[in-house]
Parts: sequence; C-alpha cells; structure tokens
Amino acid sequence: MLWGAVLVGYVALVGFPLDRLGQTVWILALLFAANVGRPWRTQLRILVDWVPFVGFLLVYDYTRGFADTLGSPVHVTDVVAAERAIAGGTVPTVTLQESLLDPGRVHWYDVAVSLVYFSHFVVPWAVAAVLYVRSRDRWAAWARRILVLSYAGLLTYVIAPAAPPWYAAREGVIPSVDRVAARGWDALGLRTARTLVERGQAGSNEVAAVPSLHAAFAAMLLVFVWSRVGRIWRVVLVLYTLAMAFSLVYAGEHYVVDALLGYAYVAVVAVAVTAWERRRAPELAVDHDARPHLGQVEEPLGAGAVAQVDAPVRLSRVADRREVRGVVDRLAAGEEQ
Repeated sequence: MLWGAVLVGYVALVGFPLDRLGQTVWILALLFAANVGRPWRTQLRILVDWVPFVGFLLVYDYTRGFADTLGSPVHVTDVVAAERAIAGGTVPTVTLQESLLDPGRVHWYDVAVSLVYFSHFVVPWAVAAVLYVRSRDRWAAWARRILVLSYAGLLTYVIAPAAPPWYAAREGVIPSVDRVAARGWDALGLRTARTLVERGQAGSNEVAAVPSLHAAFAAMLLVFVWSRVGRIWRVVLVLYTLAMAFSLVYAGEHYVVDALLGYAYVAVVAVAVTAWERRRAPELAVDHDARPHLGQVEEPLGAGAVAQVDAPVRLSRVADRREVRGVVDRLAAGEEQ
C-alpha cells in the first residue's frame, strides 16, 4: 500500500518513469517491500537476479541508439515496396491518417493509440515483476525470451537498418505522415507524458523499424501466457496485440510489414528458447510444467504470493539416515493411497 501511494504521488508530481533505470528502481522497491520479514539472503537474491537482466537491457538500449551509425545502408524504398505488395498497392499508414487524423481535434481513438503505444514501456516490466513475485522460474523464462528477442532485433538493426513511415515521408518517398503516438496525451491533460514520450523518440535510433519490437513484445506476452490463462484473458491479449499493431501503423511509427516480421521473430525466439530449455533441463522446463521443480520449495513471499527458492537437501545435516528412509517410506505410502 505504501509503495503504491508513493508511486501515485511521484507520477502526479514528476510523471511516469519511462527510463530503464527509473523503472527498475520502482520494481526493485516493490520486490523488496513484498519480501520484508524474510532472510536477508532472499533480498540479496533479488539483486543477483535483476541486476544482470537489467544490465543486458541497458546494453541493448545503448547499442540500439548508435546501431544506425555503423555504415550499413538504410532501407527506405524497398520497405515501402514490401508494404505496398502486401497492402494492395497502398501504404496503410497514409490511408489511416488521411481517413482518421484530424489536425484540429483529438479523438477518442487518438487517446487509445497513445495509451496502447505507451503500454509498451510498462507492460513487459510489470509482467516481469508479477512473475518474479509468483515464480522465479517463470520470471527467468520470460526474461530469457525478452533478452533474446531484444538482441535479435538489435542484430537486425545493425545489419539492415530500415526506416519507419514518418522517415520515408520526410524523404519524400511516400505522402505526408505525422508522428502522432503521443497526441492523445493532450486530451488527458498530461502534456508532461507527451513530452517524455517525444523526448524518448528523439533520442532513439530512427531506423530501428524492422522488426517492430513494440508489436513483438505484445505478441510474445500472448504466446507466453496462452496455455495458462482462460478464454477471457486470451481474447483480451489478442485484442491488445492487434491494438498495438494498429496503433503503430496509424501513428506512423511502423509499417504493417514491420509488425508481421516482429511476429515472425517471436515465433522463432519462442521455439528456439523453449528447445534450449528442454535440452538444458527437461525436468525444469518451466513453460511446460507448472509444478514446483525438484530441489525447490514454495515459500510465502509478501501477501500470499509464492516464490520458488533453492532448497537442496543435504543429508549430512540429518543425524539419523533411518529417519530419512522413514520419511520416504511414508511419502511413498501416501502416494499409493
């Protein structure tokens, strides 16, 4: 409760933390608060787990920012040609903005687009925090997929930098396109949020459009939880994934082909990481077995949450091995019943 109250106050006074380090500080504060009362080693475990994860993401952020300065030619016209090939000769971004964008008025769908676009900077990390509180193994599985997906995208940005629609419009390759991802914040009276988003856009790699990691992260969440949620949540996540793709195309940030390639990257990464997990430790294949793993126990973390922590059994600490045999026999008898 205290953490939530402090966060609400911070957002009201300063704005929502969009930078990687700022978000990490808030997430770690939440995890430490949920872990109050447990041994200090479990607090240290949080740092041991999260510092490398966030460190790799920071390296990605930094490298992504100068990937377009390494000399590879920027793909502009060929991406437009691919977009027209799959869209019947049109450019969907241009069509959507000509039909929906009203320079003199912010409509409800402009607000929805801004909220959905902004969610990319929050949802993956909120999911990571929730997973960590509930199951460290599931968190590790999610972290692996996010890191591999991010670096697969980064490699593509270095080898084949590609321009988004607004860039192509600026170069005169397609008709006029505005960047309107932050436009909806004005209707909500949150001009600070718009400024933060636009500042982040200005400092990012302008030609890191293919694949769209905005679209890919939304799709990865859908794939990751599909087998573990009910029908209603599946529908919600499918709609969220489609809404993200629409928002990116309408806002001028990505082509449809960028989103489709993002989905292809998700499929490859999901299959590859799952195969690696199966080969490395079949009995710990967390994406396919929700039960507690061998050598681990479930302990309470915070308000009724569950965390899986290492708990190797050391027979040397048991004074009487006969007692161990008796426990095993009783467990075996209970399973037979």
